[in-house]
Amino acid sequence: MKIGVPKEIKDNEFRVGVTPGAAREYVSRGHEVFVEANAGAGIGADDKDYVAAGAQVLKSAKEVFEIAEMIVKVKEPQPSEWVQLREGQILYTYLHLAPDPAQTKGLIESGCTAVAYETVTDDEGGLPLLAPMSEVAGRLSIQCAATALQKPNGGRGILMGGVPGVLPAKVVIIGGGVVGTHAAKMAVGMGADVTILDRSLPRMRELDDIFGNTAKTRYSTVEAVEEECLAADAVIGAVLIPGAAAPKLVSRDLLSRMKKGSVLVDVAIDQGGCFETSKATTHSDPTYVIDDVVHYCVANMPGAVPLTSSHALNNATLPFGLALASKGIQAIVENEHLQNGLNVHKGMVTNKPVCDALSLEMVAPLDALKT
Repeated sequence: MKIGVPKEIKDNEFRVGVTPGAAREYVSRGHEVFVEANAGAGIGADDKDYVAAGAQVLKSAKEVFEIAEMIVKVKEPQPSEWVQLREGQILYTYLHLAPDPAQTKGLIESGCTAVAYETVTDDEGGLPLLAPMSEVAGRLSIQCAATALQKPNGGRGILMGGVPGVLPAKVVIIGGGVVGTHAAKMAVGMGADVTILDRSLPRMRELDDIFGNTAKTRYSTVEAVEEECLAADAVIGAVLIPGAAAPKLVSRDLLSRMKKGSVLVDVAIDQGGCFETSKATTHSDPTYVIDDVVHYCVANMPGAVPLTSSHALNNATLPFGLALASKGIQAIVENEHLQNGLNVHKGMVTNKPVCDALSLEMVAPLDALKT
């Protein structure tokens, strides 16, 4: 199969869908890899590195889209990209369609087969292609919160870990999944006072085993969210409903009563965000202030550390990518986890949470593939 790797064009997105090492894996299995010039520049990978791996370098994204049978990216296609997709072509990338009707419409009209990293599953019921970026985003969320808490950046002027005789920052993490766990690891490591809110008692028991007395857990109710947010210096939104729009857990009213200069970091912004006042921002303009509360809502947080992120992502996506390259649509037919990853096929939407969020008619993946 002909694999296409265009350069990412989202604001300050430096990751790359296929690293030179991954390109070599595709080539070693008889596939052709076509990479847009400078696609790997953000991770320090020169075009010559791709050539050495057996890939071919093309001058423009247009050439890549025209020749490729499967497009491998990192972020969702932008308007200039989805118009280049076509029927019979596989798109393999993050999509996050539930809060994005425009992109969904673009993919439907293209007729392509779109497989979303964030809804591919594994035998344990996990999301193996989302997990590595959730790990990165969770850890980054604390770095970003610590920076935003500094007075010149609009924050309260509090040091995350405090100093002897001065209390540390109080960090509240809403959601104890992959993002929340890694956020807690970073916050605990920096010496913060950490509380994790979740609604799964088994998960909270696991978190208690992980953190012991270094982090507290609390069952997430409306009252608990309110009390913890009012006491917090930084709140990390780490809630995920696979494929669906994130629930709004912090209202504008609650926000207005929080500490002046406190910080919200919404890691769920790709799925619409879990704070009522959230709106997507970019690395070039990452924060804004509402009611004296600093909001950090960058929609591609791991793009800030592209070297780490690209290699972590490729480690996870490569096995499924190789299956798609070897068998095409048949790989999805044979693999229930890729069926869960299928979001759009020949104008049909095949993911229930996306259909529910956008009021679209759902077609079951296998029924869609039969066409």
